[in-house]
Amino acid sequence: MLAKVFSGATVGLESVPIEVEVDIASQGLPSFTIVGLPDKAVEESRERVRSALKNSGVDFPTRRITVNLAPADLPKAGPGFDLPIALGILIASGQLKPDLEDTLVLGELSLDGSLRHTNGILPIALLAKEKKFKNLFLPAINAKEASVIKGLKIYPLKSLIHLFYHLMKHEEIKPQPHTPFSRIKTSILAEFDMADVQGQEHAKRALEIAATGGHNVFMKGVPGAGKTMLARALPGILPDLTEDEAMEVTKIYSVTGNLPPGESVIKHRPFRAPHHTTSRIGLIGGGTRPMPGEISLAHRGILFLDEFPEFPRHVLEALRQPMEDGVVTISRAAGQVTYPAKFILVAASNPCPCGYYGDPKKQCRCLPGQISRYQKRVSGPIIDRIDLHLEVPAVKVEKLTQDLSTQAGLKLKTENSKAIKKRVQKARNLQTKRFVKTKLKSNAEMATKEVKQFCHLSSECLSLLRQAVSQMNLSARAYYRVIKLARTIADLSGEKEIISTHIAESLQYRPREENEGF
Repeated sequence: MLAKVFSGATVGLESVPIEVEVDIASQGLPSFTIVGLPDKAVEESRERVRSALKNSGVDFPTRRITVNLAPADLPKAGPGFDLPIALGILIASGQLKPDLEDTLVLGELSLDGSLRHTNGILPIALLAKEKKFKNLFLPAINAKEASVIKGLKIYPLKSLIHLFYHLMKHEEIKPQPHTPFSRIKTSILAEFDMADVQGQEHAKRALEIAATGGHNVFMKGVPGAGKTMLARALPGILPDLTEDEAMEVTKIYSVTGNLPPGESVIKHRPFRAPHHTTSRIGLIGGGTRPMPGEISLAHRGILFLDEFPEFPRHVLEALRQPMEDGVVTISRAAGQVTYPAKFILVAASNPCPCGYYGDPKKQCRCLPGQISRYQKRVSGPIIDRIDLHLEVPAVKVEKLTQDLSTQAGLKLKTENSKAIKKRVQKARNLQTKRFVKTKLKSNAEMATKEVKQFCHLSSECLSLLRQAVSQMNLSARAYYRVIKLARTIADLSGEKEIISTHIAESLQYRPREENEGF
């Protein structure tokens, strides 16, 4: 007898429907074969399904069983086909006779028949809605993740026998209630509050601009100046994710298995801080079965690269195209996948190997050649793609020892992250309104065409820019990045038009010497 059960497979971040066809022949020696380009995890489902069926108290047919995963030319990976294969065997052997034409099934089985956590549930749920399936059977532990999709009946399953009793109408499973996006709680991942950072007011201002417009930042300073603390306080002032952005981020974390337990949707912006020994594949993505790297896991959030020059040069150079395009395409012999990679790069570095080059109090011990080689580890094209370059000096001892609540008998209030975030969110809302008819989310994403459309410059601004191009030797890319940064500064000020003071502040964040390292 032949049975057909619908499931899904994830390719990149998108899912495609898979037909699980199960045939149990009346003749031939007992066997269990899976065809349709299965990987090792899918092939091993034979033993999981066999044990799960026996331990659930149902019959496993001792006949020739053939399972076809169609379309046959698409590679199938992961253990999510266990449940549809087991269900197909039950139907083909005559133990069940359900109508599953409008149902999609997915889940990994344990040997005792219970269902385990399965990756990539959100893309599968989106596929089910797109293809007009009405029901989705999946592990109970994944039900909250799929419940954010409206118009789909989500049936949370504890075990295979749980599903068997439901289809036999012995024990009904209640669908998981829909969870509106607005009701999902979020938590801020910032390790520090901006109020904890003493001094460094110019750096706080620059990070506020970066958070508002999604601009890249490069901080250079002596050891202990507070670069890492500033970077780790940045998530606390980032604007909230919109529903579309949250879905994009959650899909990436769902496919990679990084979705935190108990969370249905990631509502906070990601913060990724890979070590400088990270490989190119670890940072960019790839592998035999291409998976997202750190830059995709940082999508719509922050990628913090501490000790920036210590990263291998070929790893840093691989960042150039994703920083410009906002996506990374990984090509292999079997095909190619594209992952989103729109992140805020926050890089931190010492000025030299010992860290004290240019410090007024502590003498640098490095030779000139060592300093030059260290600074040239980061290429000019990478530097050119960074909008905000900051010098972070050592904090004066007076700042560290003074009582921050009082100074000269006056009560001072250090601005915290919550207050800064309000300004950032207000300015980001202006950008959302500005780009409502486009796919853009922030000023940093504007291309040349959008810069000309949304950034109108007065003759005074153009005159200032002409002088800057000649005196600072700005490239064409840097020229447009200065304008985009000025647009963000204007948004923070609540100004509709860019004025010369915004251009002047934007120019202050360019590196002093273009195309000569940092």
